[in-house]
Amino acid sequence: MRLKKAILKGFNSTDYEATIQLTGSYKAYLKGVTVARNLPTAEMALGRKVAVIFFDEYNPKEAVVIAVYT
Repeated sequence: MRLKKAILKGFNSTDYEATIQLTGSYKAYLKGVTVARNLPTAEMALGRKVAVIFFDEYNPKEAVVIAVYT
């Protein structure tokens, strides 16, 4: 399990999935990353910093956005 920082680039409130850009990655975005349901939709503003847990570091479908911060 690994914890990483990222920037929120997109959020789908229906499916609770995000598009994120990992800190230090300037070209690659990860799409369809699951977002924890305890995070309010109002907090998911584009450009905010997020904390992401990767259960399998090589599979983005095994990642979850667990926190939003400024």
